[in-house]
Amino acid sequence: MAEIIIRECTTIEEFDTCIYLQREAFGLPDLEISPRRHFIVSRQAGGWTLGAFADSRMVGFVHHLAAVRPNNEVFGYSHVMAVARDYQNKGVGARLKWAQRAKAISEGREFIKWTWDPMQSRNAHFNLNRLGVSVHTYAENFYGVDYDLPGEHGLPSDRLFASWNLNSPRVSALGAGVPHAIEAEPVKKIAIPTEWSAVVKRDAGEAREMQLRVRTEFQNAFAEQLVCAGLERGDGESRYLLYRPNDLT
Repeated sequence: MAEIIIRECTTIEEFDTCIYLQREAFGLPDLEISPRRHFIVSRQAGGWTLGAFADSRMVGFVHHLAAVRPNNEVFGYSHVMAVARDYQNKGVGARLKWAQRAKAISEGREFIKWTWDPMQSRNAHFNLNRLGVSVHTYAENFYGVDYDLPGEHGLPSDRLFASWNLNSPRVSALGAGVPHAIEAEPVKKIAIPTEWSAVVKRDAGEAREMQLRVRTEFQNAFAEQLVCAGLERGDGESRYLLYRPNDLT
């Protein structure tokens, strides 16, 4: 594999490649894809896009928006990341996220936020175990209907919100390549299928019931002020790990 260089995207041609990479990685209709103007306007408003380049070819990107908390603190919102199919599972996504962290820190930021589908175990493992995010919030049908199902109206686009505290001991250790296990025992576990797409294809009704169960369990856990901070991976089933906040300090 060619050496990967991470740098900021600045040209119209590079932003157009971000569109092509979204189509390739996600298979989404154009209605669901961030367009060229979004990348250009975001850059003018304080955001940026980092691209991963193998020789002269752009093989991945992460798009970072400038956001504001209620206390007027500026933070980062990571809107979308995509990697070319032939470069997936080769560490490109991790390189992009750690580069995003470094750039955000250089701007004086301490926090980045994004979402992922709670039924996607690979994304959960990447975000929780490899990047060290924590989760406090579950959103129902965040983007509208997400999947086209035979004879169905689709599934709600439920999402978990990743909270990435860039200078926390856990994130700092993981960013330096040092393992940082959570010593406390989880208070609660929430099971999901390891291969969600297989469930969706096999039985739309089963998928809908499973999603509703996971939603309810997360909402109950967050109502108890628990924090999701890990994932146990299994062949058929994986489990989110939830902790008391004081056990994570």
